[in-house]
Parts: sequence; structure tokens; C-alpha cells
Amino acid sequence: MASFCRRCPDAGAIILPAGVTLRRSEMTAGDYGIRYGYSPRKTRLLRMKFTVVVAAGDGGSRRIMEKVGPCNYAVEDGSVGNDDVAGRSGNKAAEVAVAAAATVVMGVGNRVLYKLALVPLKQYPFFLAQLSTFGYVIVYFGIMYIRHRAGIVTDEMLSLPKTPFVVIGLLEALAAATGMAAGAILSGASIPILSQTFLVWQILLSIIFLGRRYKVNHLLGCFLVTIGVVVTVASGPDAGNSLKDGGLFWSLLMIVSFLLQAADTVLKELIFLDANKKLKGGSVDLFVVNSYGSAFQALFICLLLPFLSKLWGVPFSQLPNYLKDGAACFLNVGTLSSGCDGAPLLPLLFIIVNIGFNIALLHLLKISSAVVSCLASTFSVPISIYVFTLQLPYLGVASSLPTGFVAGAIVLIIGLLIYAWTPSNGSSGASFSEGST
Repeated sequence: MASFCRRCPDAGAIILPAGVTLRRSEMTAGDYGIRYGYSPRKTRLLRMKFTVVVAAGDGGSRRIMEKVGPCNYAVEDGSVGNDDVAGRSGNKAAEVAVAAAATVVMGVGNRVLYKLALVPLKQYPFFLAQLSTFGYVIVYFGIMYIRHRAGIVTDEMLSLPKTPFVVIGLLEALAAATGMAAGAILSGASIPILSQTFLVWQILLSIIFLGRRYKVNHLLGCFLVTIGVVVTVASGPDAGNSLKDGGLFWSLLMIVSFLLQAADTVLKELIFLDANKKLKGGSVDLFVVNSYGSAFQALFICLLLPFLSKLWGVPFSQLPNYLKDGAACFLNVGTLSSGCDGAPLLPLLFIIVNIGFNIALLHLLKISSAVVSCLASTFSVPISIYVFTLQLPYLGVASSLPTGFVAGAIVLIIGLLIYAWTPSNGSSGASFSEGST
């Protein structure tokens, strides 16, 4: 840090010792002590401390006034100031909004295509689950390898500690196991209703582990979003008996599954935040997180295969034959291909869109927060319900629209608007962001 004292002209420009030019159209003449920091790199913002010395009276006494802050001066190749900060905040809000919209679209496609993929594989849902789990490892590592060769993924990113990724894999495997166990018993609208606890868990875990503090409009918005989804789903046929028929234990087990999923997303957010420090301001590529997380998830799924196959009604001793038959139906070849119409197109479309959805969701989490990514995913639920009322191929008769769909959708949209609203006097720089300590 260097300092100097220089008398500034009323207008025009002065040249600092480092070759930095300060320009201003109007300035009151006087002695200004300026402390400045300068780097030979392209610097967009010059912070200066002005010590203004003016005459205070006839006695010759002098008064010193100081003002610290960014100023609207041209530094090197551009002019910077408070407007630039507001511009960056607006760009960040727009980026988050676009990413959220993409996540919603991919989420709707993911839900619809999953149901379509199960049309040819209705006898082999466990095969589809394992194909997705182990197929993603190959796809993600392939993409990461290409990005590493292109210089996007650096050696520093690959050398990050692997323990958090091991925990991610364990959480995702346990969430899948508990979710499958509870899902085999629960039915109807109970699972979408119980899934709203996911948002509650994320808020609590963000407060505990990220030190995040939410504003009133954030909490109110999340509450209304949850209520909107519950109203939309619970108004469907037989929704009132679905929770009662499932039983308390299985409902609690499903809630635990969503707790594990929420912990997984908050841990991923912690990885991104921690990587910013370890990479000296850089950001870890999301395919590094996806690749290692998926690899360790596949490892733990292998260890849980005897338990998981039993949940799907497949004895472990018969699992090899089951997977072989599932592969034949997936490829739509052989004598077992009868009733597998739509394969392999529909399952492949689901896998492609599901990969895109996971990438979009993680990208949104990276640039915003776990709660924002959850809200975007939640918004896809009522849209998916509406899409299923359309005449889709392979699904036969379209579903009827729940009686409370419009009311629930309105409440959900109001909740999102309240969450995104930033008070005019608030300190938040952009919508879709939470304050943190």
C-alpha cells in the first residue's frame, strides 16, 4: 500500500505514480491525501481514503475530514463505481433465475419420463434404478475427463480431500435404501406430501451448519410453497387415506430419507464454499462433485444390494438372472422383449434427462443455495401433475386434475414471489439469496 499527497485540479485528470489515471468532471480544489492500492493486473475497482484538509477559520486552525469508499474514477480500461456493484448483483439474480427455470423444466421432464420409462420396464424397476446409478458413474467421469483435458478441471480440483465425497455417497445410498423401503409400503399422494419435509430439513441444516440466517419473507415464502404443494397433491383422489394406510413408522422412515437427502445437498454446498478457500478464490467444477459423489454412492449401493433387492421383491440369489432379463427388455431383444414396447427409447430419454436434471440442480446449488435448488425442484411437482392430465403416449387414459390444483398452484406461486422479493432497504444484493453470518 502506498500513499501520497497531491493537489487535485477542479476538473480533468491526474496521473498516480503507478500509472493509474483518475478522471472526474468536477472537484473542489484542495489538498487531498490519498491512500491507494494498485496491482499491475487489470484492476476494476480502486478503493481510496481521502483526507480532505480545509481551512477552519481565521485562527489558522485546520480540520480533517475523512471518507473511505469506492469512487467513480476511471481505472485502467474502464470506469467503476457503485453502479457496477448493482450491475453485478443484477446479473447474478438473472443467472440464478435462468438456472432455476432450467431446473424446473428438467425436473418436469424427469418426473414425466420416469413414468414413461417404467412402461416397458414395469417388471424391472430395480434394473432401471441400478442402470441409472452405475451408468452415471461412467457418464460423469467421462465428462470430467474431457473437461480435465480441456483445462477446465484442474489438478488442484482433483486433489481436494475425498472424505466429503465419501460422506455424500453414503448419504445418497442410505437415502435410496430408506426411501425404497418406505416407498414399497406407502402409496398414493403420501410420498409427495412427505417430500415437503425436505425443504424444512434444508432450512434447519443450513442454519446449523452454514450459519445462514433467513429473513421473514424467506421463511414465509418456503412455508407457502410447502402448503401449496400439499394442497395440490392432497386434493387428488384417495389422498386422504394414503397417509393413514401407510402407517406411522413408514411415514417417519420416509421423512428420515428426505433428511438424508437434505444433508447431502447441504454438504455439497459446504464443499463448494470450502473449495473457494482452498482454491484461492476459484470454484470447483460441478462434475468433480458429481463424479466422485456418484462413484462412492455406487460403491455403497453395491454393499447394500442384498438388502435393496429384497425390498424390490427380488431374492438376492436370483438377482443375476433378474438383471439379465431386465437388460434384454431394456434392449428390446430376445424372447423376453414381449411387453417391452417403447424400449430402449423411453428409458434412454429418462436417463439423459435425469442426468441433465442432476447437473442443472447442482449448478443452481453452486451459484445460489441448497434451499433455492429445493424450491425450483418443488415447483416442478404441480407442473408435472398438470402434464399427466394431458394425453401422453404409452400412458393410456390421462389423469384428472385434482380439485385443489388451481388453489394450491396459486399459493405456491405467491410463496415463490414472497421468497424472491427483496425489500428496498434490505442488504441483500439479489433475489433468490439468503443472508448469512
